[in-house]
Amino acid sequence: MNLILIGYRGTGKTTISDLLHEQLSMPVYHMDEMLEQRFGERITNFVQKHGWDSFREEERLLVEELTQLDEVIIDTGGGVIIRDDNICDLRRTGFVVWLQARPETIAKRIGTDKNRPSLTGVKSHIDEIVDVLEERTPRYQKASDLSVQTDTSTHDETVAQIVKMWRNRHETLETS
Repeated sequence: MNLILIGYRGTGKTTISDLLHEQLSMPVYHMDEMLEQRFGERITNFVQKHGWDSFREEERLLVEELTQLDEVIIDTGGGVIIRDDNICDLRRTGFVVWLQARPETIAKRIGTDKNRPSLTGVKSHIDEIVDVLEERTPRYQKASDLSVQTDTSTHDETVAQIVKMWRNRHETLETS
């Protein structure tokens, strides 16, 4: 069983996945980094050239590949839950943790990072976050086994909560 982190950009998926890697000694796969390596360019540039649909198709192929693995940590991109087939594969092969944060916290964390392409192209930063979260929240809920609020706890507290639930789930599966 894999340990999979989902959530909007800026909720701490990469940071927490690296800390989970240290704690659990499981390999970690950062999907956005892997996609950028495959593209040979930043996601922002790929999306500008090829569009979001092409990006989502490449992301889908990577989900198919990573969900063939076992006992790994997968740090997904924020929009991985847009496709139902991704949700199905992630849930089938892993314990899915939804990292959350308030829109104001997300805005502070991602600031004006040029490597995070606009998802709407027309909204102000905070308006975009609010609108996209409103749209995606039901999908994050559908995909997740556990949700953790990352702006009300430290990294260590977040990791401890995830590790506890992961071990409980893992032990339950091993004894059943």
